[in-house]
Amino acid sequence: MPGLRIEVCKNVYDPREDSYMLAEAVERFAFGKVLDLGTGTGIQGITAAKKGCPVVFADISTAAIRCARKNAYLNGVKSELEFVQSEMFSKISGTFDTIIFNPPYLPEEEAVDRYSSLENTNLFGGADGRRLIDRFLLEYNKFLNANGIALLVESSFNNYENDVKMHGAEIVQKSHYSFEDIVVLLLRKRR
Repeated sequence: MPGLRIEVCKNVYDPREDSYMLAEAVERFAFGKVLDLGTGTGIQGITAAKKGCPVVFADISTAAIRCARKNAYLNGVKSELEFVQSEMFSKISGTFDTIIFNPPYLPEEEAVDRYSSLENTNLFGGADGRRLIDRFLLEYNKFLNANGIALLVESSFNNYENDVKMHGAEIVQKSHYSFEDIVVLLLRKRR
């Protein structure tokens, strides 16, 4: 993202095309109290914090939490930030106006074919690429405020069209890369 200084860290997902697409959606749509779930380098939470949003940065990885904290500091966003080590929503409390999630979404076979290094296990989304996506879709609603939204990255590899139909998701960003379509979905609080 222009104007952001994001340092990559060992064993933490480096921002790529999907990260930048999501950051653009965060700039457009994020509001209020924000949860950056699976924060990685912290790029999404930092983008929201630059808009004045209080942000909870959450990740299962201690390396990612350290990386996000360092990048938040490098970008001058120090106040109203919380850093939580959490496996998905397990250690998250309270509700949010915006939840941001860029999960590992590649099916393992595709990820192994494209990225043979075991260091890239943060790309593996299970056999069909939906292991964490499906968990997120089951849980996010109870952590959203009444008018809250969730921003979620998915790929044509994991049939995002189904989530548009079944969950009423809106496609707010879409790009085609040589091997797949990547989308950012916006989900609203279900009543």
